[in-house]
Amino acid sequence: MTSTSVDPTRPSRRTMVRFVAWVLAILTSCWAAAGLLAAPVLPGRGWTAAAAWLLLTLAPLGLFIGMRARGAYPGALVRVLVFRPMWYAQLFVLLLAPVGVAAAVVGLAFGVAGSAARAALAVGAALLLLAALAGYAGSRRLRVRRLLVTLPELPAAAEGLVVAQISDLHVGPHTSRRFLARVADAVRAARPELIAVTGDLVDDFPPDAAHYAAALGSLEAPLGVFAIPGNHEVYSGWSELRPRLEALPLTLLVNRSVRLARNGGGFSLAGTGDPAASGELAPDLARTLAEVRAGEFVLVLAHNPALWPALARRGAPLTLSGHTHWGQLGFERWGWCLASPFLELAMGAHARDGSLLYIHPGTNYWGIPFRLGHAAEVTVLTLRRGENSEIREETADELRDGELRVVPRSEMRGKRFSRDESATK
Repeated sequence: MTSTSVDPTRPSRRTMVRFVAWVLAILTSCWAAAGLLAAPVLPGRGWTAAAAWLLLTLAPLGLFIGMRARGAYPGALVRVLVFRPMWYAQLFVLLLAPVGVAAAVVGLAFGVAGSAARAALAVGAALLLLAALAGYAGSRRLRVRRLLVTLPELPAAAEGLVVAQISDLHVGPHTSRRFLARVADAVRAARPELIAVTGDLVDDFPPDAAHYAAALGSLEAPLGVFAIPGNHEVYSGWSELRPRLEALPLTLLVNRSVRLARNGGGFSLAGTGDPAASGELAPDLARTLAEVRAGEFVLVLAHNPALWPALARRGAPLTLSGHTHWGQLGFERWGWCLASPFLELAMGAHARDGSLLYIHPGTNYWGIPFRLGHAAEVTVLTLRRGENSEIREETADELRDGELRVVPRSEMRGKRFSRDESATK
């Protein structure tokens, strides 16, 4: 029997209806604009564009919402053959419609508005198709990134600690098992003492937890495997998903901390709730850090990097986040990704008032298999006491006999990527 109880952690029904209506209005406007511009050369003219909107937007979106409302579980075929084309189509139309309208406006001055718009749509569609193919290939790339985290007041209990971070896995029945096996192998090969899963373990439905368990449930580390919820845990329905995650061999941290013993001492590991939620799953930083002993080192896991400034003000020395995926289109050398125009904290490492943040690019993808400019990542962080608070790439000879070697600045050119933002805030 399907439960009719309301999950207090999920957004209200009215909020969701407004959001869906807003999104559908934007998409319909884009379909209408692109369809009107392309209609003269389409077989069936405007009816073809209307049919495409119905089959690629309205019908699959209605199916998605309906299955969520009924508690029905879409399998791999539905997600690959119905939902995935829907996401691709929305991406294409959102990008192509403004291009077509802009070309029509420019062409209007020369009396060729229609032909200019259709030419722009054709060229844009061809380029997007090439980008989609390249992005699909890019989504199969996996990088193991080794980072060195230095903190002046790092205690002996955390000196040399090796943490493997994976994030934004979005596991479901459609996720490549071969790719997830590579992820698991990469984590094991790093031999971490602690594994941190910083949110969005599952795709969009509570039964996805079984697929996560089959692929990554065997991961283990001496200090444990710890996970926090992300916004997709909220969307999936936390009240139903939580017991499924708690049955896995990992420890869930939701607005709480645990104390870990190491090197004859101890330090704390804390995990927050997520801003997408309300109620018990919403972030409560005071409760998250309430059990941390005064002056003790704490490593914080926060899915959404927007929580970091408040954590930094509370003295958290190191926060690991995810959520942004680096837009699944980003160029680290230029410090830009598709999420950058919308988020203050979008990618990479940041430093502020002695507090450090690393925003993970994600270990998989959501919606469509697409990555350009950067790979999915398994991040291996080694913590060391150092003169400065910073996060940087670990070089092959930087660690010698277990001690941190001082690396000249000339050697670190292009390697240092933590940004001290305190001067500009």
